[in-house]
Amino acid sequence: MKVRIYRPSKNTMQSGLGKTKIWFLEYELESPRGPEPLMGWTASGDTLNQVRLTFPSQEKAVEYATERGWAYSLDTAHERIIKPRNYVDNFRYIPPKDNASK
Repeated sequence: MKVRIYRPSKNTMQSGLGKTKIWFLEYELESPRGPEPLMGWTASGDTLNQVRLTFPSQEKAVEYATERGWAYSLDTAHERIIKPRNYVDNFRYIPPKDNASK
């Protein structure tokens, strides 16, 4: 069985860091998705794609997968880059660079 371990990125609608420290373990799809014949909704024969396990750290998720003998793919987490800014920076004068070719 194949699983994917990842930490989701921050939602664009949130400014804080809530719920960004949780790691998820999801099962990979084993059967393709396709339209259901009656209603036309997207359906899959595999019900494990609805399962999502949460872990407090990456190591715990990897340990859980290896204990059960599952092959896993680990997605690295994207770290947030914070650029400190001040209100005064909006009005700071930065002189233009002189071109050496003139």
